[in-house]
Amino acid sequence: MIDIQTHNILIAFGLTLFAGLATGIGSTIGFFAKRTNTKFLAASLGFSAGVMIYVSFVEIFVKAKVCLIEQLGVIGGTWATVGSFFGGMFFIALIDKLIPSYENPHEMHKVEELKTRDEHFKKLHRMGLFTALAIAIHNFPEGIATFAAALKSPAVGIPIAVAIAIHNIPEGIAVSVPIFYATGSRKKAFLYSFLSGLSEPVGAVVGFAIMYSFFNDIILGVLFASVAGIMVFISLDELLPSAQRYGEHHLSIYGLTAGMVVMAISLMMFL
Repeated sequence: MIDIQTHNILIAFGLTLFAGLATGIGSTIGFFAKRTNTKFLAASLGFSAGVMIYVSFVEIFVKAKVCLIEQLGVIGGTWATVGSFFGGMFFIALIDKLIPSYENPHEMHKVEELKTRDEHFKKLHRMGLFTALAIAIHNFPEGIATFAAALKSPAVGIPIAVAIAIHNIPEGIAVSVPIFYATGSRKKAFLYSFLSGLSEPVGAVVGFAIMYSFFNDIILGVLFASVAGIMVFISLDELLPSAQRYGEHHLSIYGLTAGMVVMAISLMMFL
């Protein structure tokens, strides 16, 4: 059983809550923005991907491997790390597969596109509700990933929480805009966007509650490796394709590089 300090739990939960509620920022942008700032969005999504890819391979995967090798030996620990990493990728890919692409929040949209894509209010309302549900499902494992990273090391958890928050902003737009134009209510649109983001801290609480009674170094190592797989998949499947979808290929790569540099510097500061 690992001794987990209370203040580390509170920090991890706070960071997860911050990341999840960033959908509210997207909701607000959806109300008031007339056009999408594609350059800023492409660079931001690229930055988020850079942070998550770098920290996954350089920090989280390595720590998971060291932890599991100490418990299971070189061969067993290495296999457990690799298996958990790809298991995390398979898990998030399966969630992606089970959600219809029309309601999939990984299909990003611009503010102006969402405002004109459908004249039928009922269909808009249905699209907003399904998008909120889909985002809630996706945010659940993301919440576990953010919480686990922050629980092990706040220095790692902070940039991951920021990266997750950045990628939650377009998801907030995807929820709020169709509901707002279907109902005319900013309150309802913000509420659904807010609730979809809440599934992230809920995922953290549920995951921690389930594992707490038998939380040990092996469980921590498996979880860490799975988190790395989840974040790499999200980066490659969602963030970079979405950034390029906005037509700013080079800016997304510049953002990705900047994210890696920032993550590298932040990790070196805590050596």
